[in-house]
Amino acid sequence: MTLDYYEKRDEPIPSQHYAFLVPDDQFDSMIARLATVGVTYYADPSHTELGQINRLFGGRGAYFDDPDGHNMEIMTRPYIRP
Repeated sequence: MTLDYYEKRDEPIPSQHYAFLVPDDQFDSMIARLATVGVTYYADPSHTELGQINRLFGGRGAYFDDPDGHNMEIMTRPYIRP
């Protein structure tokens, strides 16, 4: 998947958070792929739990930066509070 956007700007685009709901059966391979290409991932959006995943809301998730510094997230369950 790619996320493409274009808008001519004179200033840098501020860092944003993008979350992607992914199939549970593909999560492990996604984490392995991040590790293989040297992308550091974290269990939390503040990037303090290095190399860990979270288990929020009965799913699994991880955060990582894209090359432009945006905070990307993959998760297997949506964050819906009961």
